Amino acid sequence: MFEGFEEVRVQAGEASIFVRFGGKGPPVVLLHGHPRTSATWHRVAPLLVEAGHTVVCPDLRGYGRSRGPRFTTDHAGYSKRAVARDVVAVMRHLGHPRFALAGHDRGGAVALRLVLDHPEAVSGAAFLDCLPLTEHLSRITVGFATQWWHWFFFAQPDVPERVITADPDSWYRGDPDVMGRENYDEWQQAIRNPDVVRAMLEDYRAGLSIDRQHEEADRAAGARITCPAMALWSLQDDLEELHGDPLAIWRRWADDVRGHGIDSGHHMAEQAPEALACALTEFLQPKAADAGL
Repeated sequence: MFEGFEEVRVQAGEASIFVRFGGKGPPVVLLHGHPRTSATWHRVAPLLVEAGHTVVCPDLRGYGRSRGPRFTTDHAGYSKRAVARDVVAVMRHLGHPRFALAGHDRGGAVALRLVLDHPEAVSGAAFLDCLPLTEHLSRITVGFATQWWHWFFFAQPDVPERVITADPDSWYRGDPDVMGRENYDEWQQAIRNPDVVRAMLEDYRAGLSIDRQHEEADRAAGARITCPAMALWSLQDDLEELHGDPLAIWRRWADDVRGHGIDSGHHMAEQAPEALACALTEFLQPKAADAGL
């Protein structure tokens, strides 16, 4: 996995972030979702390097081999605002004050927060299989509550930790043939760590509380995504089924957004890496001059 990439640990304030990076050219950050690690990008990252990019893949705060601060009742230490600051710190440490990014699932929520909080740092943003958290929450239906019930279970205190850590294999099901053996093994190690499980739950607890409040404040203030944006979604997953056209929703937030569905299940980086890399490369190519490279 990640042949030719380097691995570093970056201290970002109260967090210690594990990072993989490689390649040369305009920088792009790939932000994974739940319950994956940066290893989920092992098939996409080399293709972006071949296309002429520096590719940076961090484990999000608390996920994988990254570590965050102690847990608090307001969940602020695991808010998307805090995680977005980690990404900016990592990229500055690597010498990239401006970069493009792609965020999948929960990583997409981090990408949105980063674009809104640090617009000067972002040349373009791709949002993969996600919507703003408040857009999901404002569209709660029986179908959403039935299929995405884990959002609300994860937000409960104490009980989810006990349930998940009692039998992580039954809770988090993965296939090494689909994921790739090394990616699968790294993921297995992560989900067996009680601190990682707690941090992943804090991500969701923050999502329904402090992150929601931040997004609501943005909407009230008229904040928008001003950089070029792209939305991609998995045709074999339920985002479009539950909410309709994702582009129409993202246009409520972005001045310039395009995108399309990809024939894949939810974990598109593992299941449709060539199609995803092709879409990202096409989107990122015009960003080279904007990135100052």
